[in-house]
Amino acid sequence: MTDCLSSDGSYLGFDIGGTKCTVVLSDRSGAIQAFRTVATDHKHGPAYMIKRLCAIARKLVVWNEVETVKAVGISCGGPLDAHEGVVYSPPNLPDWDAVPIVSLVEAAVGVPVGLQNDANACALAEWRFGAGRGVDNMVFLTFGTGMGAGLILDSKLYSGTNGMAGEIGHIRMESEGPVGYGKPGSFEGFCSGAGIAALAQAIIAEEWENNREVRFCRTVDERDRLTARQVGDAALAGDETAVRVIETSAEYLGRGLAMLVDMLNPERIVIGSIFVRLEQLFRPRMEEALQRESLTRSGLVCRVVPAALGEDVGKLAALSVAMQTAPPVKQYQGGTQ
Repeated sequence: MTDCLSSDGSYLGFDIGGTKCTVVLSDRSGAIQAFRTVATDHKHGPAYMIKRLCAIARKLVVWNEVETVKAVGISCGGPLDAHEGVVYSPPNLPDWDAVPIVSLVEAAVGVPVGLQNDANACALAEWRFGAGRGVDNMVFLTFGTGMGAGLILDSKLYSGTNGMAGEIGHIRMESEGPVGYGKPGSFEGFCSGAGIAALAQAIIAEEWENNREVRFCRTVDERDRLTARQVGDAALAGDETAVRVIETSAEYLGRGLAMLVDMLNPERIVIGSIFVRLEQLFRPRMEEALQRESLTRSGLVCRVVPAALGEDVGKLAALSVAMQTAPPVKQYQGGTQ
């Protein structure tokens, strides 16, 4: 893998997760050429897994007759230090403690390597390829297992002084409420998969105390094992209690969006995962709260839209990090050498 300053060349991406990892190869435009997904190996440690991913990357390059690779991008759950290229024990990768992943991959593949947390990487992907195309200022919200944000400001990824920008889920919305980021009443507590499940459990307990039947959940055991998907399915089917849960989450989503609109004045807010699936249930209450809480002039220029990349988002996120990492092409300026 040489000649990384070529104007041609391909990109490689590593999308690293707790259950699976994907190596993806694209052409110079970011169009996916090939990929391979493998289960994350927790038994043999991170060094083994990284070595395996690099081996897969070399095979993809050979099999697809790629002459040059410009850069490798890595998307991984945080905490991590993108500047130093180190991963620090993400919850889904507990054995990955202070792993210098960028230097390990650079040594194996011989081209520039970049690292970003998955929220930042997905923000880049939606901005380059998805629902954020064509705007200069965009916020991406994960709204999956947790709630995180990636910020594109003035057409650049903004990650803050030490990479901690975008931790919107940590903001406290109420003094009490579902727990997210270890904080009761946080934005993530109200607006995440785990938060919606916890919110549903509390509302169901309240319904039972008032001797009201909950059709989609009839026993304590069922309540304690509830997932956000089950709540969403019940709400889509019209269950009143489930709809109440989603509308409560939507209210806090709108309030959180209003903070982002007032502080950052974005052109677009792109929301992934749960919002994509349940937009029809979330949007009315979310929009009501957003309009009520945000500045009118800021709200008028901002559209809130579902993420567009679907199942490809992880692959394109890693590739987008690679595209950001690739060094600029050397341009001949004329004159003597």
